[in-house]
Amino acid sequence: MHENSDAHAERLADATAMGAVTLLVADLDGMKRFYRDVVTLQVLDEGPDAVTLGRAGRPLVILQHEPSLRHAPAGSAGLFHTAILFETQQALAAALYSVARHAPQTFTGSADHLVSQAFYFTDPEGNGIELYWDRERTAWSWTHGQVEMATLYLDPSIFLGEHLGEAAANGSTVADAASIGHVHLSVGDVKTAYEFYVDRLGFDKTLDYGGQALFVSAGGYHHHMAMNVWNSRGAGPRMPALGLGRVDLVLPDADSLGALGERLAHYGTPIRDDGHSLSFDDPWNNALHATVA
Repeated sequence: MHENSDAHAERLADATAMGAVTLLVADLDGMKRFYRDVVTLQVLDEGPDAVTLGRAGRPLVILQHEPSLRHAPAGSAGLFHTAILFETQQALAAALYSVARHAPQTFTGSADHLVSQAFYFTDPEGNGIELYWDRERTAWSWTHGQVEMATLYLDPSIFLGEHLGEAAANGSTVADAASIGHVHLSVGDVKTAYEFYVDRLGFDKTLDYGGQALFVSAGGYHHHMAMNVWNSRGAGPRMPALGLGRVDLVLPDADSLGALGERLAHYGTPIRDDGHSLSFDDPWNNALHATVA
């Protein structure tokens, strides 16, 4: 169903999942209000310089206050969007309705991707957000090791009409579980992204979008991560800036984490290993952090 796309036997474990995404923000209070009151995440932990938000006790977005930083120049590598996966269309509709009520100007588009239904937004500091729901895996199609995805028209009003429950329409918050389904990055070139994320990190390629974007996953998911050059072709390593702080990967066990560390070391990727987790950077200085579930 999915392809082991190079000669190296070692891949990320099938049960690998995405963890929280850390954003470096200038306005901590304003961003907390947006992700809490508009996106409908819950505050799980809060300190003077950081706020963790999530659903059903699971951290999804960590806001880290970095008022000394500025926005990166246009065309830089970094975050394209953080994609929050809802377990039901009703829960997605409730979140979509909240954004429509409180911040309709943040809406940037929607699409039926065959594997999923997705709605796109931009937060107050310019970070992309996708809110989406997956169809059952049995409904996905694979051809020659690549998942079939498309960008078909999806009307938000029709989606809300079909799936918005009465309680959500009356303004009640929904506490259904959600997760980070995938993280999409802006990078300088797809070839280098393939060499790092597939050959070194150990994801499987699920879709190559004409050399413009690369989709990768573990365990046959349509994609846990993606990298594109639509806004960033030729971009070099990032300098410290607002926006993406860190992407977390969650591996199923210590053996999987150890194998990842050995693989990265074999390829000469600098690693920070504290005995419980691995921290490393991709070729554009996007920070990644791997832990055990």
